[in-house]
Amino acid sequence: MGNEQNNNQVASSNRRVALACVSVFGLMVGASYAAVPLYDLFCRVTGFGGTPQVATSDSDIVINRMITVRFDGNVNHSLPWKFKPAQRSVTLKMGESAQLAYLATNTGSEETVGTSTFNVWPPSAGAYFNKLDCFCFTEQKLASGETVEMPVVFFVDPEMDKDPELEHVKEITLSYTFFPVEEPEQPVAARAEAPSAETNL
Repeated sequence: MGNEQNNNQVASSNRRVALACVSVFGLMVGASYAAVPLYDLFCRVTGFGGTPQVATSDSDIVINRMITVRFDGNVNHSLPWKFKPAQRSVTLKMGESAQLAYLATNTGSEETVGTSTFNVWPPSAGAYFNKLDCFCFTEQKLASGETVEMPVVFFVDPEMDKDPELEHVKEITLSYTFFPVEEPEQPVAARAEAPSAETNL
């Protein structure tokens, strides 16, 4: 009788341990899926890792400190595009807004869809680089041989002038990289068959 009771207690204890392990594993899997969007949100809010900020209006303050912004364009080898800035750099005052365009050309034989990521260098300047308009993280569809202009409107927050870590920084590099979209939000063929819907956008 005693042995049977001990066996029952051991079995019950094993079940509790197994249940706890399964629960911990489930939490770890859930956390791994949540980590990517949470990390992305963290970067957007803080500028961590050179992630620029998103602004809804121009800066209210413009100061005399000049900053040169250089532009860089890259394409993943799986996407048959050429992608480059229309100009390599611009020099402006902190707080002053500027607009420039990137040029993208589909050099492939078929219509393709791409989307871009971006960052700035040095990474610590990401908290002060504000984009007012940008093509990043939106799907861009290009027909074979098509070239399009993609505008970027931005300013450098004058608060950067108060950051002792960036007091000697005179240049910021804004870099974009395009990647292929394997599964577009709307299939390319479907969009090609519905020109009227695109016209109304």
